[in-house]
Amino acid sequence: MVGFGPADVPPSAAVKFVGAGTAACIADLFTFPLDTAKVRLQIQGESKSSAAKGKQSAVKYRGVFGTITTMVRTEGPRSLYSGLVAGLQRQMSFASVRIGLYDSVKQFYTKGSDHVGIGSRLLAGCTTGAMAVALAQPTDVVKVRFQAQARSPGHTRRYCSTIDAYKTIAKEEGVHGLWKGTAPNIARNAIVNCTELVTYDFIKDMLIKSTPLTGTEQHQHRMNRSEKSSQCFVFGAIFYILSSTDNLPCHFVSAFGAGLCTTVIASPVDVVKTRYMNAALGQYTSVLNCAAAMMSKEGPLAFYKGFMPSFLRLGSWNVVMFVTYEQLKRAMMAANHSYTNML
Repeated sequence: MVGFGPADVPPSAAVKFVGAGTAACIADLFTFPLDTAKVRLQIQGESKSSAAKGKQSAVKYRGVFGTITTMVRTEGPRSLYSGLVAGLQRQMSFASVRIGLYDSVKQFYTKGSDHVGIGSRLLAGCTTGAMAVALAQPTDVVKVRFQAQARSPGHTRRYCSTIDAYKTIAKEEGVHGLWKGTAPNIARNAIVNCTELVTYDFIKDMLIKSTPLTGTEQHQHRMNRSEKSSQCFVFGAIFYILSSTDNLPCHFVSAFGAGLCTTVIASPVDVVKTRYMNAALGQYTSVLNCAAAMMSKEGPLAFYKGFMPSFLRLGSWNVVMFVTYEQLKRAMMAANHSYTNML
């Protein structure tokens, strides 16, 4: 067994709520530079039009690590964490709702039944995703604006601080400006939440349910079969470790699979959301207009701009977040159990 074992008592909704927000913040601290690189690559097509209007020539970003290297060289290392404060504010309010309340909402839709179908999982993912966006949208807008603005001397910075960004957006664009892009963000997060949580939930359940009821006999059977070749032995051993229990390797594989599936499905909506949130007032008349402009000017591949940093970020974010989340839940329940026994 790796890490804390499953708790005897299922974690409460409050434990999941706090644990999800904390785990998401920890994951953001590790993966934020990849998220910033993703945003810069996603908005790169807009830089060309700015340069054409006589502004300073746009910096050309090439690939994930090329973007990170260019940003460090032209703007300094701190630029990779531009918008981190808003990002952490977003995760504490956003992930707490969409991830922390997922199991509770799922149980509500299934009325406490042990059998949970794919429809109930999808519905729960859509519900918590929409609730999270409604609550945390202003933090997402500010985070994207900070990540998009260049810090180099030749560029005029739109905002000086996180508080200044909230105030400036509300003053120049109205309070509704803080909820700019809510529609594409709800669409994105309905897709992301459903894909991410349902895929993680499904893979994890599949691995756990593949655990043999008679572990010793089945393990011996696997070992006997694996003697046919060294490859079979390695595969059998790996599969046994992953599927033998609800442990850290199981969480790692489930989270990685969820990150890959989510990136493939959600990238087009994510790019449109980023472009629309970062756009100047009046640049696009609607979300659909933003998508149509991208298609006509840059082609269909524009919807997958920043795919590699998106995958690297989502994959690594999912691994760090879900592994941390599972361990935090168990640690908090263990601490609560110890405290109760002391009383």
